[in-house]
Amino acid sequence: MRELVFRAFDNEPVDRVPVGFWFHFLPEAETGDGLQEPRLWAENLEGHRRFIEAARPDLVKIMSDGFFLYPALGPLEKLADLKGLEALAPGHPWLVRQAELVRAVTALAPDTPCFYNIFSPSTSLRFLLGREKLLQWLTQSPQEVFGALTRMGRGLAALAESVVRAGGADGVYLSVQNPDPGRVTGETYARFIRPSDLAVLDSANAAGGRNILHICGYGGARNNLAAWADFPAQAFSWAVHVEKVSLGRGKALFGGRAVIGGFANVPGSLLESGSRAEIEAFTADLLAEAGRTGVILGADCTIPSTIDLERLEWVRLKAASP
Repeated sequence: MRELVFRAFDNEPVDRVPVGFWFHFLPEAETGDGLQEPRLWAENLEGHRRFIEAARPDLVKIMSDGFFLYPALGPLEKLADLKGLEALAPGHPWLVRQAELVRAVTALAPDTPCFYNIFSPSTSLRFLLGREKLLQWLTQSPQEVFGALTRMGRGLAALAESVVRAGGADGVYLSVQNPDPGRVTGETYARFIRPSDLAVLDSANAAGGRNILHICGYGGARNNLAAWADFPAQAFSWAVHVEKVSLGRGKALFGGRAVIGGFANVPGSLLESGSRAEIEAFTADLLAEAGRTGVILGADCTIPSTIDLERLEWVRLKAASP
């Protein structure tokens, strides 16, 4: 499995096109409490175990459920409170516990490439502040927000290094997003947000990871994909159905590097509700448009847990056929 996926990463011919889908394993309300609630760590690991045994995936995106919230020294109620967001020193429990999760998951699938989900510093800050407060502070005091993102970037860079070196992940799946393209211009992103995004990816690369950049379209969010076209990732993922940018067009945009995706991930979409014939036809259309080299089929983002795993197998079987 490892050779198959990394041949796709390297744009080399493959015996069959790899397929990768993933689910969350904890309820949304519990995604940030892994240190305070040890049972969540165990439940997340058990979710991975069940999925790996049942689906036999070509690659595993290890979900950071239970660790969505970057550690803060106190409440973030006023701008000055951003100073409570610090770079995390090696040995910080938030880093250590995630590396332990990664080590436990990779042991479940030693022959399968595993990539750990890390949210970008700006997305992590949005989780803590909420979108409106983040946008307000970024507009009013961009330097203060930039300082917080820089420190968080160092902390998340330490996480990226830890999960690769100590956890045994093959790389990271770095999720980036413009918080609001209508209010955060490309210039603002490039000046105040991009450097911290790059810091995390650079750390993952330096640690020896083969890394995926995911440009997130959660909730229908649109992005200027070109803002990340020069990022040093080995594979790129974006919300094809939100951005209206096909796998083939995206592959050209990202300099011919490997791409991942193709299916919509929202409830009721083809993957969840279509017939086998419809899913097979759509799979064939994706490969006819994007080709079979440097392509991994998947979805725009995490898929609903209600999807029957048999449907994912339909995609893999069709992708394996001539």
